[in-house]
Amino acid sequence: MKNILISGGSGLIGHKITQLLELKGYSVAWLSRSKQKQRSFIWDVEKQTIDPAAVDWADAIIHLAGAGVADKRWTDERKKLILDSRIQSTRLLHDAVEKATLKPSAFISASAVGYYGFNTGTSLMDETQEAGSDFLAQVVVAWENEMKKMEELQLRTVMLRIGIVLDANGGALGEMMKPPITAPLGSGDQWMSWIAIEDLARMFVFALEKTTLQGVFNAVGPNPATNQELTQAAAKAKGKPYVGIGVPGFALKLALGEMAGMVLGGNRVSSQKIQKAGFDFECPELTGALKEIYGKG
Repeated sequence: MKNILISGGSGLIGHKITQLLELKGYSVAWLSRSKQKQRSFIWDVEKQTIDPAAVDWADAIIHLAGAGVADKRWTDERKKLILDSRIQSTRLLHDAVEKATLKPSAFISASAVGYYGFNTGTSLMDETQEAGSDFLAQVVVAWENEMKKMEELQLRTVMLRIGIVLDANGGALGEMMKPPITAPLGSGDQWMSWIAIEDLARMFVFALEKTTLQGVFNAVGPNPATNQELTQAAAKAKGKPYVGIGVPGFALKLALGEMAGMVLGGNRVSSQKIQKAGFDFECPELTGALKEIYGKG
């Protein structure tokens, strides 16, 4: 494999995966609605169109595309976009692969630990657990069902259920560190299954290169933390003031509506399956990961 096609390549995770792949000597192209500085092929998910040369060119596809779940308040319109962007983009790729003369050998896709539901308490969730019943869980179920159709086309298919991604430049950690004073959310006791963005990018490349890997894997670090532990450790690593009094749940519900369930609930998710497959974490501990992220390691 040398040519890797990425959907959602211009996002935080896509950029990091692209950098890592290119360092390893791969040729990388993005699927985009317009020409990018990065080598790109044109697609339009809403119109269900894609340059057929993209799939013929690709030895493997990494699929990251989908509207951000935390970018805007969940109106009915926004919820439809969150679902449709994932289903339609995956379906478009499936149809393009089905029609392609030269088919890629692997399909590596993002998924989410939201599969397990907003709040699974202290139970350690592995890949055999049933899906939750809330909005995000049902989005992930529908999304993964679309991904599984790739297997019918004889593509090795890997789905990585991503947890809280830690990166200084954006994502959940960037939002948590925006206020001048940091504080836990709600009780602070809810579990957050986190992964450093460098490890997440490495995991995608691991899934790409390990040709025996197939199916669903949790893309989380081996040491989940509570919201309070993560917030306090991040504040210390960045040198910001921290107060232990949590932002009240009712205030979050007023501000965020249904989306508040994402931050007031939590999941304690296992990384054992991917580790047993041979993946080693470079940032397994929260304190070390945060020092690395903020350049104080």
